[in-house]
Amino acid sequence: MTIVEERFGLACQRIQEISVLPETHEKFRPFFTEVAGYLAVMAEEYDWVAQGKHRAAELMELERHNEICFIDLAGKNYDTNYANPVWAVEKLGQEYGRLLCALSAELHSLPAYVYEQDLEAVTIRMELFLEIYSAFFCAWQEEKGIPPYGQLKDIYYWFASDYMEPILEQSVSQGVDWEQDFAVRILEESDLADLRYLFYYGEYIADDQWRTAEHLNSLPEEKIQKIADTIAEGFCRGFVLAGKSLDKKKSVGIRYPLGFERVVRALIGRFRGMGLEPVISRAPASFLAGRRVYKNGFFGASVNRQFEYDHENDQALYLDRKFMHHKLECCKNAWEACREKGSVYAGPAVIECFGETPFAPKHTEQRLTLSDKQRALSVEYQSRAGVLATEYMDPEERSFTIIAFPVPGIGEAYPEIFDEILKINTMDQKAYGAIQQRLIDALDKAAWVRVRGMGENVTDLKIMLRRLEDPERETNFENCLADVNIPVGEVFTSPQLAGTQGLLHVSRVYLNGMEYRDLKITFRDGMVTDYSCANFASSQEGRELLREQVMFRHETLPLGEFAIGTNTLAYVTAEKYGIQDKMPILIAEKTGPHFALGDTCYSHEEDRMTYNPDGKAIVARDNEVSARRKEDPAGAYFNCHTDITIPYDELGELTAVAGDETECVIIKDGRFVLEGTEELNAAFYRG
Repeated sequence: MTIVEERFGLACQRIQEISVLPETHEKFRPFFTEVAGYLAVMAEEYDWVAQGKHRAAELMELERHNEICFIDLAGKNYDTNYANPVWAVEKLGQEYGRLLCALSAELHSLPAYVYEQDLEAVTIRMELFLEIYSAFFCAWQEEKGIPPYGQLKDIYYWFASDYMEPILEQSVSQGVDWEQDFAVRILEESDLADLRYLFYYGEYIADDQWRTAEHLNSLPEEKIQKIADTIAEGFCRGFVLAGKSLDKKKSVGIRYPLGFERVVRALIGRFRGMGLEPVISRAPASFLAGRRVYKNGFFGASVNRQFEYDHENDQALYLDRKFMHHKLECCKNAWEACREKGSVYAGPAVIECFGETPFAPKHTEQRLTLSDKQRALSVEYQSRAGVLATEYMDPEERSFTIIAFPVPGIGEAYPEIFDEILKINTMDQKAYGAIQQRLIDALDKAAWVRVRGMGENVTDLKIMLRRLEDPERETNFENCLADVNIPVGEVFTSPQLAGTQGLLHVSRVYLNGMEYRDLKITFRDGMVTDYSCANFASSQEGRELLREQVMFRHETLPLGEFAIGTNTLAYVTAEKYGIQDKMPILIAEKTGPHFALGDTCYSHEEDRMTYNPDGKAIVARDNEVSARRKEDPAGAYFNCHTDITIPYDELGELTAVAGDETECVIIKDGRFVLEGTEELNAAFYRG
């Protein structure tokens, strides 16, 4: 028996005792009874998986086990669970309730580790629970009291500090090491026609995952292969167009929502034919490891997005400057251990999904929040960790591709919508390239662009463009033709910040997994000066939401991208099926002009010359902030890029204005009016 196995056995024995009769202050006994009971179930689940019984189980039994793992957080159950900060604070008080709520949330990451058979990850979290319980037990035995809050906070702090190194080692390694093949083995060893395989991941499986897999299984092989080809070819074009070499790369990341396994299996075959091994890792399950509402990896259904939102700031319990420096040191050690495999990692191929009911979080005062000092530390860590990652994975040697498909939750017309999105994702690039070149030719004569809304949209923006020194050989805008960014349909630039100003307004938009209503952002010299939304009755609560989820805790962000989306078919499809609010950024950005908060599209690659199909060099690759990258790399990048689109039906005007004030109207009242672009309007008039 190994040391970890011995620790696990001892932990299980003690947890079983606590679940029957916790010896603590009566106020806290229900908490320890509930959580110990959950941990006892997780211990049994670990043994069940270890014996391989899940592979032989019938479907109904697998569904029962999946429910057991996640039922505490589902629906109304969450209302009276100690992982809910509202309930925990009501029952346990502000300080103790928040801390024990965070403990419960961290423990609910266990199903992922149970199914991966990561015994150490399971054991250390059980031991954290036992250490917290021991403090209560001793206080009760000695004085019939409760332990000081500071003692409990120290326990949590040192747990996070002591285990940050293995947590980051695992996170970095799983992101670049093709030998960590948990998901690949499920994909390759399973009969994908037998949907029991969905339950082997240790993720919550709901209707969307099941029906997506059923639908993909119903498609002919040539259609599956067409999807895989589109992704693989887009990934390759990203290297070719940027003049990068794929020859020395050995791996590629694949990120996907569960249910898309048939496509992913075909995609693995395509990539292996190119000499690339698949790297497939789980989206973080633990809040300590970075779990968020937005998923990055392979993932199942979200059992409760409010739960994930409620706990995104649990690091408030332990984040200080000493911890941040320790975490950066652990991060560097993790990258150093993966230096070789990081250097041959080609980048991610991402399948996104959309169609779920848009998530509008409920603001709860009881949830943990970061102080201003902690927000600054969090931003500093993200900036420095981002720079650190580029030392081991050179952005100028990597690329990516992203594609999105709907899930059944989008509505009864799901099969038809899926087929329409497939058409959109595989549209004719050549035809679009010629039309988009007309746009670029007009825009390259402009000093700035005026964008105004219509109807209730009060957008009024002035976007400054870089001055071209040699217009015959240079351009400001990239002609985007569905390589890294599928589908086709946009021209984009990095605007100059000085002089860029005004108000951006969108009535409704879906960003990073959340819905925002009446979103307004104000710019001065290209930097955000104010922002608001109407998600909550309180304007301050709406501001806090944006600060966390869109500003990513930064005090301000630059306007990193200005683009014109040209995929009118995508817009009309969204209108036809009433799914405008469910379209992902990836497609929504193609359905009107869009504006990105954060880094430019050329982040960390500004010094690499990029060319359009017509041979012109794209010179607008940075702005006044990213230009500081050599003397202050951490301050030059924000490690975020969020596109916000004004849909055609809210767009009154988009006009290119030359230095002599000559105006060239490109879009008027939501329709393209520039000569040579009228064909883009055809989709609006089709039956």
